[in-house]
Amino acid sequence: MQPISVLLVDDQPMIRTGFRLILEAEPDITVLGEASDGHGAVEEARRLSPDIVLMDIRMPHMDGVEATRLLSESGSPSRVIVLTTFDLDAHVVDALRAGASGFLVKDGPADSLVSAIRTVAAGDAVLAPRVTRRLLTRFAAMSPEAESAVPARLDALTSRELDVLRALSRGLSNAEIAQALGIGDTTVKTHVAHILAKYDLRDRIQAVVLAYDCGLVTPGTAGRP
Repeated sequence: MQPISVLLVDDQPMIRTGFRLILEAEPDITVLGEASDGHGAVEEARRLSPDIVLMDIRMPHMDGVEATRLLSESGSPSRVIVLTTFDLDAHVVDALRAGASGFLVKDGPADSLVSAIRTVAAGDAVLAPRVTRRLLTRFAAMSPEAESAVPARLDALTSRELDVLRALSRGLSNAEIAQALGIGDTTVKTHVAHILAKYDLRDRIQAVVLAYDCGLVTPGTAGRP
């Protein structure tokens, strides 16, 4: 199998060097290049077509949110993992809306970085575990209040797919969704795939964004088990 290719984007050279050392120690990951700001990230991503762009949020000239948006709108196949120094950086929500497939905090363990790259490269999405629930609650607080009925934008989903989408929006894994709904893991994966296909979504994160934007989930429901 081809190694997972990564583009490193951060305005601090020492940070990029540290990430490169971590990633190049892994046999299934290769670093294709680096960039120091959003402009460079967009140019290099288009030139190199990496599987993953590891993108700092806060950079001069063009930040990671705008760079992520430009890549997403251009149809780039590269998936973006955004990096932040602060675990509840307000820009994280903007980055997820812009098309990022997840985010990590910079002070997390090295193995979480490697695991996140493998997870996103496989087509899934990732949020830093220690802040997932708090981030989703903040996301919900920024979204419209839900109506009593299922939002019209989601009328293409079956009742079971709506149940799965609500569970996704609480940050549950496939195994946790299966247990909560009393269905098999394979069935959960099928429902998730149908949700993504019906709304042309790249991954689970984009499904969560859709749920909050439509008002399917609100602060009062986000934390329910």
